[in-house]
Amino acid sequence: MARKKKIKRFQAVQAVKELARERMGAPPAAKVVPHKNKNPAKHKATLGKLLGDGE
Repeated sequence: MARKKKIKRFQAVQAVKELARERMGAPPAAKVVPHKNKNPAKHKATLGKLLGDGE
């Protein structure tokens, strides 16, 4: 026997957001911001290190 579907309670915040999406459209996708303190690697990995890591 299938379970009864749980009735969702009214939430004002959700209703306001739905109306805003209808009128103005969806918000733009979030952009990934790189971490300030993380520095990129200074040297490329050598072929020997790449082959050694595979084992």
